[in-house]
Amino acid sequence: MTRPASDELGFTHRFLAADPAIGGRGGRTPPVLLLLHGTGGNEDDLLPLGRTLAPGAALLSPRGKVLEHGMPRFFRRLAEGVFDLPDLIARTHDLAKFIRAAVTHYGLDSERLVAVGFSNGANIGGSLLLLHPGLLRAAILLRAMVPFEPDVLPDLKGTAVFVSAGRTDPIVPPSNSERLAALLREAGADVTLAWQPGGHNLTGPEVEAAGRWLAKHSGAR
Repeated sequence: MTRPASDELGFTHRFLAADPAIGGRGGRTPPVLLLLHGTGGNEDDLLPLGRTLAPGAALLSPRGKVLEHGMPRFFRRLAEGVFDLPDLIARTHDLAKFIRAAVTHYGLDSERLVAVGFSNGANIGGSLLLLHPGLLRAAILLRAMVPFEPDVLPDLKGTAVFVSAGRTDPIVPPSNSERLAALLREAGADVTLAWQPGGHNLTGPEVEAAGRWLAKHSGAR
């Protein structure tokens, strides 16, 4: 179902309920996936990816509220790779508010909430980890950059993060991916940094690797 931006949750979004007939991998209860699209995407873009990563999982997929030349994003940027930090922080808080409201509205298990973000969506996913520790059980960040470096690191112990980066990504330098992984580790997260031979586009093998990782890290705390 799709909800308009004027509803009580505040974001245009797609919600697909869990399918108990499918269930999780290995007989485990599937996670709740928060799907965060890249620039120019919408609430439908990552639904196929969510179904591939966790068959039977509940899917919550909001559309970013910022428009850049008509393309939806989750926060503003000043240039390629240069973020509008006040806007990023404000939008992250707004997204966290939506997530908490959606968990209550749809009766979701907050202990199984896993963010899956690509590019701009992965960046705000990283910002959620830094600004709202404990909100996410885990996160899969695909082609993410360091959103910002907080003065005081949050406590991310018990949070698992899969960072997938391209060796030849023209948008995200390898050094930035390494710094993101290091920053999250410094905060106490269990981080897997997976390198891909390609650029900014996703590949089948890395989606399979992310699915295997998710099957190991999406259990309740």
